[in-house]
Amino acid sequence: MKRPLIAALGFLLVAVATPAMAGWPDQPIRIVVPYPAGGAVDAMLRVMAPKMSEKLGQPIVVDNRAGANANLGPAVVSKAKPDGYTLLASATFLLVNPLVDTELGWRPSDFQPIARLSMTHNLFTVGGSSPWQSLADFVAAARARPGLPIGSGGVGSPQSMAHELLRVRAGLEFNVIPYRGSPPMMIDLLNGSVVMGVLPLAAAKGMLEAGKLRALATASEERSKLLPMVPTTAEAGYPDTIVLSWYGLHAPTGTPAAIIEAVTEAARAASLNPDVQATAASAGGEIAFLETNDFIQFLNRDRERWERTVTTLSKR
Repeated sequence: MKRPLIAALGFLLVAVATPAMAGWPDQPIRIVVPYPAGGAVDAMLRVMAPKMSEKLGQPIVVDNRAGANANLGPAVVSKAKPDGYTLLASATFLLVNPLVDTELGWRPSDFQPIARLSMTHNLFTVGGSSPWQSLADFVAAARARPGLPIGSGGVGSPQSMAHELLRVRAGLEFNVIPYRGSPPMMIDLLNGSVVMGVLPLAAAKGMLEAGKLRALATASEERSKLLPMVPTTAEAGYPDTIVLSWYGLHAPTGTPAAIIEAVTEAARAASLNPDVQATAASAGGEIAFLETNDFIQFLNRDRERWERTVTTLSKR
């Protein structure tokens, strides 16, 4: 992993109290998703959007702007008018990317939080035919054979941070193979080109259920409700190897507070819908709605966690 330099975040995690715009919304609303169509957040938003539309009275269009380690989408939204008609499907990239890349094309202060929608677990994963049944098995093998090939979802991604934290905490050395996303990494896990990779549950769920992949541990504080038999990294002896992946909504900074509140309430209503909850679960996610103020507090805590993580890794 390239040793990152901590950039000045300038992240204003507060709601901006400005007057509501009269008549909003009177045209379709666009949610920019910085990931390809068909992914977990895309699938969830496409089932949430009609439910939110019912509440807001206007269509919601999901606009996929994937690429550049999830930096293209935020760049688009950062240049949009703060009028409530262009929103960002946000995720951990909003906190992590500024810490590892000083040339983003956007700044965290370009956005203000609306609501957290869901979360997904990140799993230390091996092929279904792998001899390793636990994270302890893998660590023992990696110590005995330095340079084992593992897959990486890209510098700065939560998944890459997870395997780097394990590398540091367990004193391991890997041959890290970078991939552009989870699907190609899963292919190489299946054929044995790489022996381990950290995957979001949302991407790996189908392969896990089919027995083609095996989860050794989840990099979280609690076990996943969808995979209750998979232990946490803390249970495996690595309590500092915790990497949360969340999905939410942000708006361009300066968006009127009344609009933020209206979108929050629409998202709250959609998150309670059984179809939305079922879609999130089938995609490997868990509905974890937080309204704006609670989301702000969560973001502040998670940002501090990522700053500590990046500081730890930059010293190694």
